[in-house]
Amino acid sequence: MPKFMLIMRNTDESLKRMMETPFEEMLDKVGRFNEEMITAGILLAAEGLDDPSQGVVVDYEGETPLVTDGPYGETKELFGGFYLVQVASKDEAVEWARRMPTIPGAKCEIRRVPGIDEFPQDNEWVIRERAWRERTGQL
Repeated sequence: MPKFMLIMRNTDESLKRMMETPFEEMLDKVGRFNEEMITAGILLAAEGLDDPSQGVVVDYEGETPLVTDGPYGETKELFGGFYLVQVASKDEAVEWARRMPTIPGAKCEIRRVPGIDEFPQDNEWVIRERAWRERTGQL
């Protein structure tokens, strides 16, 4: 079955609304949603990210990468966290995203995660990665 990443994205406004939500209320809503995915057997990973003011951006536009500390001015959307799910189809991933507890103004981007079997199996780097995945129990 294919894997999909459900990427949570916030605007400054939706992030502000989220910060105004009582923490216990947010934990309860997210916890119930997570439990549904666990019970359905589709959840592979789920993580939220720290406040953007604690992050940095490495910009590769110039000859030398430029590092900028957060918070980031003029950012319209910030990556806030993700779910990694294994479901039968993109449509099923969309249905789970529709049920996700979120804040008005937030968005969820859904992207398929290609498996290692989709890459040329005679490539040296794919062979090394496959061996690493096998050693670490990922395959």
